[in-house]
Amino acid sequence: MLDGILLEKESVPSASIVTDVFEITGRAMAEQWGVPTYRFLVMPHPIANLTEAQLDQRAREIAPEVVKLLLQGQE
Repeated sequence: MLDGILLEKESVPSASIVTDVFEITGRAMAEQWGVPTYRFLVMPHPIANLTEAQLDQRAREIAPEVVKLLLQGQE
């Protein structure tokens, strides 16, 4: 999250991704860093115990949203 926030502050497009249990934390971090409207993506938790195939599937599912966020930006 912080990397994405800092990159966006420097006008570098980014797409931060957190798992759903960290959504509130992500929102708090964005607010703390002065960008309360910072947009980020959320995917299901957990990911640590997924197989490579399952991680690949999750990545494929969220990839269109990453592209959309990168192209649309934070505005």
